[in-house]
Amino acid sequence: MLIRHLEFFVTLAEERHFGRAADLCGVSQPALSLAIRKLEEDLGATLILRGQRFMGLTAEGEKVLDQGRRILSDYGNLRDDLNGRRKGGLTGRLRLGAIPSAMPLVPAISARFEAKNPLARIGISTLSAEEIADGIGKLALDGGLTWIDGKRRTPRGAAQIIEIPLRKERRLFACRKDHPFAPLVSIAWRDAMTQPLCLTEDAADADLSAAVTCASLDGVLAHLRGGLWCSVVPEGFRGLLARDDDIVLCGLTGVEPPLTLGIVLPKRDPQSPMVRALQDCVAALVADGGLAAT
Repeated sequence: MLIRHLEFFVTLAEERHFGRAADLCGVSQPALSLAIRKLEEDLGATLILRGQRFMGLTAEGEKVLDQGRRILSDYGNLRDDLNGRRKGGLTGRLRLGAIPSAMPLVPAISARFEAKNPLARIGISTLSAEEIADGIGKLALDGGLTWIDGKRRTPRGAAQIIEIPLRKERRLFACRKDHPFAPLVSIAWRDAMTQPLCLTEDAADADLSAAVTCASLDGVLAHLRGGLWCSVVPEGFRGLLARDDDIVLCGLTGVEPPLTLGIVLPKRDPQSPMVRALQDCVAALVADGGLAAT
């Protein structure tokens, strides 16, 4: 069995379309089909349901997909580890997912990781808690920054995960400095709810309804600057504001206790070099207070 044939099969299973899978693999559709038939011959099992188009996987195909992702992940980790040993440092790509409220934590992690692994590259995606859990379960992510307690807890994926608390996150009321609430040190939660709110998608829930939802804190900031909306933001939002900003932050009373932002990692033995390096990086930042709220 060739690793390349397994890559073709996993790509087809994820794309569910022969043409797109062939394009992503850089081969023709006949070459893709031939490679997958060779994989089926090697394994002695039919993996896909064939028709005029992709119709799904057989029961054996589902098993191969799950194990195939792990094999490809282990192969990539081994290759990166050996390349890193030859070149004097970890190579490859660190794949991070983060909910919008956790994005203020990312620069400190990126800076510490890059300092320790200058040959590696870092890819960061803004994702929902559910997408992070799915990415960890499928080994498509090396780590995810998300809520790890309370009602916003990250759903469990197919794989076991490691949860590392990073910091407690208070929520604050945000508005322009010409808003009637701006001079107040703190306001009641019920009063904040009377305002038109622009929120990140991970902040909006049954207790906190939004007139506008955004995929990022930058989008919330842009709406705040427009003056028509207010927001409820994590404490890390302070890092986006300029010294003499038109946006002010007020404390909230009568609000639920602070939630815990943390990082989730796939739990495997042995752990991949990339995840192990990320875990060491985060542990060092926690130890020296590098992720504390400002």
